[in-house]
Amino acid sequence: MNFMRQNPNQFNTLVLPYTSDAWIVEADTKIGYEVSFTRHFYQPPQLRILAQISADILALEQETEGLLGEIVKGKAK
Repeated sequence: MNFMRQNPNQFNTLVLPYTSDAWIVEADTKIGYEVSFTRHFYQPPQLRILAQISADILALEQETEGLLGEIVKGKAK
């Protein structure tokens, strides 16, 4: 289907006033459109509060305390 034959005024009234150097390549025109589901439907996860993040970091530091010393001692043997 030819876009210009099907909608002769649509291109002239909706596109050309905003982009005067626009054109249509008839061989590249397609029927249909693409919906970005991510943009319309994505719900980002709620961010954790700073206190929770700090508590996790402190817990990891306590868990790994002394690990470097054990690694170094193990290589020295």
